[in-house]
Amino acid sequence: MARINLLPWRDELRRKRRKQFNTLAALAVLAMVGVIAAVHWYNEERIAYQLDRNKFLEQKTAELNAKIKEIRNLDKQRKDLVARMEIIQRLQSDRPEIVHVFDELVTTLPEGVYYESVTQKENILSVTGVAQSNAFVSSLMRNLEGSPWLEAPALKEIKASQNRTGSPAADLLRLAKFGLQFRQTSTTDDEDGEADKKG
Repeated sequence: MARINLLPWRDELRRKRRKQFNTLAALAVLAMVGVIAAVHWYNEERIAYQLDRNKFLEQKTAELNAKIKEIRNLDKQRKDLVARMEIIQRLQSDRPEIVHVFDELVTTLPEGVYYESVTQKENILSVTGVAQSNAFVSSLMRNLEGSPWLEAPALKEIKASQNRTGSPAADLLRLAKFGLQFRQTSTTDDEDGEADKKG
């Protein structure tokens, strides 16, 4: 009976299987490396895209902030300009009234009285002056009450003082130093009201 040696064939089969396994393992490793490389590349691309987008958004935000700042500056300039225009308009509208007020200050001043100072804050006028007597101060207050441009005179202070008359006898004249406060009226409002009533 013939004898067949099967050992070389089995060794050959084992070597082939081992080679196939090594090849498949290498392919699997290469595939895994390829997948990892692809995922890494994809993530890098996404990160680069997001960084570019962030940079773009930061640039646009900076541009918007600059425009907002410019708009605020323009708005401030506009408000300043409007405020100046209002002041100019108020001064132009008050100019005739100031003329009337100074005219009334002269018109209502009786003889024997003179002003030492006149100050105005908004529509409140404060005056100091000297009168020959208290009666002259009362006369001045009555004249102010009757003025169409001035109202509500209030006596703030009055005190007696003496002044030399300049006569050879060097007689002393008793004077009354006073302080008054009153309001400036605006007849333009009254005229507008009368015009509305007529209309």
